[in-house]
Amino acid sequence: MTELTSKRTPPFILTEWVRRQLRERLDELGRTLHRLGVHPDMVTVAGFFVVLLAALIVAQGHFQIGGLVLILGLPLDAVDGAVARAMGRKDHFGGILDSTLDRYADALIFGGLSYYFAVHGQFDHMLLALAALTGGFAVSYVRARAGEAGLSVKVGLLDRFVRVIIIVAVLLLPPLMTLGLWVLAIGTNFTALQRMWYVYRNS
Repeated sequence: MTELTSKRTPPFILTEWVRRQLRERLDELGRTLHRLGVHPDMVTVAGFFVVLLAALIVAQGHFQIGGLVLILGLPLDAVDGAVARAMGRKDHFGGILDSTLDRYADALIFGGLSYYFAVHGQFDHMLLALAALTGGFAVSYVRARAGEAGLSVKVGLLDRFVRVIIIVAVLLLPPLMTLGLWVLAIGTNFTALQRMWYVYRNS
């Protein structure tokens, strides 16, 4: 009697798909920057300061300009890894620096939005922004703790790449702000629960 072993189909993860599509070009750019003496940590920190600038602009209510600045800084979020691969980096500092500054970057953007909403008395929007920020932190926290336990958790509806797409979209199209904040507030916390469930099923 032959036993048939069923294999689970790996879940589709948008971020991983995009990375695979761009990997060759990013690696070429990473090699070029490495030859020019650019260190990956320099790229990571530069990306953070772009987000800081965008957050300050958003806090003043110039949402579309802030969104454009964020778009200009998006490539830096992927280029640092390409430069690290080009230099054959082996230590863990770069990844930890990148993840830490990503959390600060999230806080800056939603903090900028919350500041604007608070100043203009839009406390319902401010609470949505804070709920979205909390959910985003929870998504990253579950992944980090699962990683410590030896389990890679990248599943979920709203990973960071998707969250960035949504926040850029609502900044460029302010009429979508309320809808976007609701999607982020609910979707991020749902994603955190998705990842918790994944850990429960696979640990």
